[in-house]
Amino acid sequence: MSTSLTQGLAQFIAQPGFEKVPVDALPLLSNAFIDTVACLFSGKREPVTQAALALVRERGSHARVQVLMGAERLDPMDAAFVNAVAAHALDYDDMALNGHPSVVLVPALLAAGQARGASDTELLRAYLVGYEVWAELVGREPDSLHNKGWHPTSVVGTVAVAAAVAHLERLDAPACAHALGIAASLASGLMGNFGSMTKPLHAGWAAAHGIEAVRLARLGVSASDHVLESPTGYLAALSPQGRADRSPWQRPSELRLYRSGLSIKKYPVCYAAHRVIDGVLDLRERHGFSIEQIQRFVPTLSDVTRRVLHAHSPTTSLQAKFSIEFACAMAALEGAVSLPQVTDAQLARPELQALMLQVEARTVPAGCPIEPGFALHDSVRIELRDGTVLDSGPIRFARGHALLPLAQHEIRGKWIGCLAAEGAPQQALLERLERLGRDSAESLCGWLAKHTFKE
Repeated sequence: MSTSLTQGLAQFIAQPGFEKVPVDALPLLSNAFIDTVACLFSGKREPVTQAALALVRERGSHARVQVLMGAERLDPMDAAFVNAVAAHALDYDDMALNGHPSVVLVPALLAAGQARGASDTELLRAYLVGYEVWAELVGREPDSLHNKGWHPTSVVGTVAVAAAVAHLERLDAPACAHALGIAASLASGLMGNFGSMTKPLHAGWAAAHGIEAVRLARLGVSASDHVLESPTGYLAALSPQGRADRSPWQRPSELRLYRSGLSIKKYPVCYAAHRVIDGVLDLRERHGFSIEQIQRFVPTLSDVTRRVLHAHSPTTSLQAKFSIEFACAMAALEGAVSLPQVTDAQLARPELQALMLQVEARTVPAGCPIEPGFALHDSVRIELRDGTVLDSGPIRFARGHALLPLAQHEIRGKWIGCLAAEGAPQQALLERLERLGRDSAESLCGWLAKHTFKE
């Protein structure tokens, strides 16, 4: 027998139907934590992270759990906020389900988990619950939230975090329903702020507000018992064309993690540019052209992703992360698009600025059944001054996509790159994260409580 969406998800959150985390899911889950913590380190010193930290210090915070992997302690809500901001500050965190699930789930669960001394199994099961709720909500919207101006990481992530933390806190089904309803009203985040310091705040707010919703539900605050599916509720309000599926809940036959997975980003720029970056880098390696030979870049991508990559003439590195012009030019100029290349100083280079003027993007309708908003294939053509045309051919997935995953040594390489400013690559922390769910001696939350890492 089917039940309403809000009530069905609340029952699932309270009793998801699995006690043990499937062994075959452990590598994906540990990589989610590794990648998010790596991105947290890479974003620790960003101005937006420091502003977020200053804000919570200014308003006062009850010291309970670790923040930024250092010695300082904050209230779980505040720690989740700052850690999520740091992990999203450079737009380098993983992708799935039309957004960035781990950047909100991992900081929230590490904070809430440390506060209650959660086991690895509890932590990972809560992540899976949050991921499944995210997948359920995103899967009910046939149109692009990005096209409407919503940032899915924030508007969906807030509800997913509430689900994950409600499960971790062992709320019963009625309280879980209230937490979902409260989170639905807290959900926010606009694409109009992409390319600014506000975008990472979206992740911070989602992580913190998800915890806040659970706290309020525990204190007896009520919400509508049908807020997700109501004609004036969450799905209807977000839906670009009013076509969201608001039908009753049907439990899926398997975890959506197996179907959608996680995509680990290879480049610290918007994921919408990654396929084209792969294409430019491949052509550069294959043909060895010089930048002086280039007449024109012609990337082809979907109309949706082109709108996401809105910064045609970026003036800051934050804007450059959302520029297909920057992506093409930097890949051709440096043969790399990594953290050292995405800086204000690099953006100001005259030769890069000249190359950016040679990019003429073309669009096709979105049509990828696996990555909504993307074209079935992207491509890039580089035309040389002697008339030679170099063509990438169709690019189905970016390197690092769940169906084209990075090798474990590449994930370790990303970790080392993200922690370069910290000196040594915090080997003990990496090894503990790699054992997540496999180490019965001490939980990750307990282990973290005894360790601090370079400020």
